[in-house]
Amino acid sequence: MEIKKPHIKSIPYEDFKNNEYLEQMVQELNANGGKVWLGCLDDLINWGRSNSLWPLTFATSCCGIEFMAVGAARYDFARFGFEVARASPRQADLIMVAGTITHKMAPVLKRLYDQMADPKYVIAVGGCAISGGPFKKSYHVVNGVDRILPVDVYIPGCPPRPEALLYGMIQLQRKVKLEKFFGGVNRKEEEPQKAK
Repeated sequence: MEIKKPHIKSIPYEDFKNNEYLEQMVQELNANGGKVWLGCLDDLINWGRSNSLWPLTFATSCCGIEFMAVGAARYDFARFGFEVARASPRQADLIMVAGTITHKMAPVLKRLYDQMADPKYVIAVGGCAISGGPFKKSYHVVNGVDRILPVDVYIPGCPPRPEALLYGMIQLQRKVKLEKFFGGVNRKEEEPQKAK
């Protein structure tokens, strides 16, 4: 059996913009036994980042019980890449604010958020974190965590079911996949507008 070695020549700069030339080169390499895939490095990096988000364990109320249920065997968020729940903000990618945030707790939450490395994300879990919940008109509760932190995903409910938590985490994964990695940290990339 004769093994054909692929012939790879250098590509002039002008041909980098010519997709037909690149497709032809990939077909030649595949025909000779080489396996080549063309893709965007941003997509590969964002795929890895979105499938390895580590949440910070931060729960102050009953929504924390639901967060524990999602990590347990029945729902098991490890299947979706949220396996490692961290206790240190320096090792976490996202903070799930699960429960009531009082005015005394707000500076602590802000300090934890500031200690997280960029890019960092926030998920507001339950009615208390989103708007204050049943304590909305009380003097001691923050009416929504978005007053102190930039929230990426809201998960409504009192408390939300584990399926809702999984859905909200998957929405965050979709959001991470659209980000632009090169050219700045945590810059959101706009979807290309289709011509009509």
